[in-house]
Amino acid sequence: MENFAVIDLGSNSCRMTVTTIDETGRFTRSKMDKEFVRLSEGMEQTGMLQELPIQRTIAALQGFQATYSQLPNLTLKAIATAAVRNAKNQAAFLARVAQEVDGLKIEVIAGTEEAHYDFLGVINTLPVTNCVVMDTGGASCELILVQNGRAQNLVSLPFGSVNLTETFLAHGTDTIAAVDIFRLSTAIQRLFNGIWWLHRGQNLPIVALGGSNRTLAKIRRKQKQVADFEDIHGFRMNVSEVDDVYAEIIERNLAERKAMPGLSKARADIIAAGSTPLVTIMRYLDSGRVIFSENGVREGILYEHLADLRRQGVVGDQQEDVSLIKHTSD
Repeated sequence: MENFAVIDLGSNSCRMTVTTIDETGRFTRSKMDKEFVRLSEGMEQTGMLQELPIQRTIAALQGFQATYSQLPNLTLKAIATAAVRNAKNQAAFLARVAQEVDGLKIEVIAGTEEAHYDFLGVINTLPVTNCVVMDTGGASCELILVQNGRAQNLVSLPFGSVNLTETFLAHGTDTIAAVDIFRLSTAIQRLFNGIWWLHRGQNLPIVALGGSNRTLAKIRRKQKQVADFEDIHGFRMNVSEVDDVYAEIIERNLAERKAMPGLSKARADIIAAGSTPLVTIMRYLDSGRVIFSENGVREGILYEHLADLRRQGVVGDQQEDVSLIKHTSD
């Protein structure tokens, strides 16, 4: 049996998933950890990772290390995305992590590779063949056009919930100013205008990943009084439902957003900017519905690893973990 651990160091959160894989190819997700580190905080002005976010991140990684170091037959893959990818002090940060987290080596992946892993995580766990996948993170947004079950085009855009908040909510995150939302959505649409292939996604459903997007689903499921409101994989919302939840978010002040059922207090200050790309692309492509996915980069890395093991003849080809492939019908 192999314990396969994936650490995903994003711009807003740091996550670890551990999956056990047996010799038949069966696998079970055995551990999930998440810490809000907001690594990209304060990067807009200097392009440098700042000391307090670095300290939060190293503390989170040390906590993960305390867990995975106890596992037998461990295979560990640690990756970092937009914040580290864009940081001028990337090399110094990676060296400090290696020094303070017991030699941990983090691979900084390109935006297109991040999008590819998103595609693998979605296509292996949701019954979709034609869609546009959107993963809105803290400092990047990946878009993938899926046609006939294949990733035809993909791109990584340099915006996410944290840097959009810092750039466009100039009047603060307490009460959201209409002018800020207007400038924010206009800037996003202009970026969409520059993606030559995006129009091919006209009228297709959006498959949404990322913490801000998933929060919209959790808020809606709370409104519908669904008991397991956080289990959003496969959950669908039509465009009117998305617009209604988004309107509730931007009309409230920070204290009121923190009190919204389904919205984490740690995300209340960035949720308005973070959910704007999804609302904007649904209008841009005249998409009538969104399907939410819990599975993205980490699961994509897992499926790639499983495929490698099968090609090598190390494991068989048995049924996947139902916790990765179940679909919500609400």
